[in-house]
Amino acid sequence: MKTSKAIRLQLQIQKIIFTILLLSVVGLLAWASQKYSMQYDWTAGQRNTITQSSIDLLQKMNDPVLVNVYIQDDATIKTAVEEILSRYKREKNNFNFKIINPDIDIELAQLDKVTRYGQIVIKYQGRSEIISSLSEGTISSALQRLSYSNDRSLVFIDGHGERKPSGDENANYSQFTAKLAAKGIVSSSHHLLKAVLPDNTNILVIASPTKLILKGELQHIKKHIEQGGNLLWMMDPESSSNKLYGLNKLAQLLNIKFTDGIIVDNNINLRKTLGIQNPAMIPVLDYHSHAITKNIDYNTLFPISRGIEVTGDSEWQSTVIAQSLAQSWSESKDLTGDLVFDSKSGDIAGPLAIVVALERTLSGTETTEKASQRIIITGDSDFLSNSYIGVGANLTLGLNIIDWLSGDDDLIAIETKSAPDTKLQLDDTELIIIGFGFFIVLPAILLLTGMIIWFRRRKR
Repeated sequence: MKTSKAIRLQLQIQKIIFTILLLSVVGLLAWASQKYSMQYDWTAGQRNTITQSSIDLLQKMNDPVLVNVYIQDDATIKTAVEEILSRYKREKNNFNFKIINPDIDIELAQLDKVTRYGQIVIKYQGRSEIISSLSEGTISSALQRLSYSNDRSLVFIDGHGERKPSGDENANYSQFTAKLAAKGIVSSSHHLLKAVLPDNTNILVIASPTKLILKGELQHIKKHIEQGGNLLWMMDPESSSNKLYGLNKLAQLLNIKFTDGIIVDNNINLRKTLGIQNPAMIPVLDYHSHAITKNIDYNTLFPISRGIEVTGDSEWQSTVIAQSLAQSWSESKDLTGDLVFDSKSGDIAGPLAIVVALERTLSGTETTEKASQRIIITGDSDFLSNSYIGVGANLTLGLNIIDWLSGDDDLIAIETKSAPDTKLQLDDTELIIIGFGFFIVLPAILLLTGMIIWFRRRKR
């Protein structure tokens, strides 16, 4: 069949138009792939994407976020870091991260106050925080703390011989509060006889008074608690548990009791290992499960401590954060000569609680919009002082305490995305069947096959 010149022209034009349209579609798809990104997480539990809590947090943070990750040149680690942080980048366009070798970019590492490999510096609105883990819980919690629009404040009660947030004396807390200031947490002293507590008091700190707190001052402290305020109460040992310098009613309000005497641990081998001379310097090696202790994997040291007891039922949910070892006890006599436990003289056997966390629900109250109220009580105030803040994990414990106290329920509770397809659970019957198959049936089949092959070859 012959085609006319007009038909051949039409076919040629159609081919040209088809080629132009095809190239246009391919070009548009290429442009769209560069401008828009669509990804789907089909893994069990969607463990390759961040949780909705983290997504909601990122949507509330309008300003850019910068993350500097300080690691050595390692392709495997670099790929893992990029994969984790890209999950945040996909949800927030102005979430940027850099992977930096601190051995090469020394000046930037010093500017970010990085001291070791693996540290991550997160920056937002002129504030920064250093973390050491790239888990979603750690990253999102740091972002939450940095996103606070107002500085969090610690108000230290003053005027009764308490430890001070400033001052380079060994007993004061200037090194600890300097660390807090770098995280946007402001510390100040306040005398209750001069003025009532500031309205923006986020955490009230009572740092082991040595003089009587008057009834009027105590009323201000109780009002702070009744209105949902958070509290850090540190109390050093005294000759009697009743000697709380006017704070006995506060202890009754919180349903706690300080034990008599000083906690001692006469484990000579442990003291030699840790380089401790004084049996009253109590090391804490294990911690109870709590948000405060989740990233502490080293011992803390409490120089001179007293025990804490939770008395009776109350609306407060109590958790022992740190306690002395089982062989310790509260010594009721002077720390002289050979120390021997004697219950008849009033000694109290360990383990004894040194740090206790209290929390209660505030839903339905008219005095605060917070969901819960948090209080930390310690039987020692030295562990955060300039003398001991650098010992063991004391600094980490102190920072975690303040983070927990100041966070209220605004801190994100990141739900862990588990992978249900990573574990194989078998009952006894299934194990027997598998064992019978592998150890009897399979060897028998192999043996029978070998015999058949041998028999056939022999007949040839």
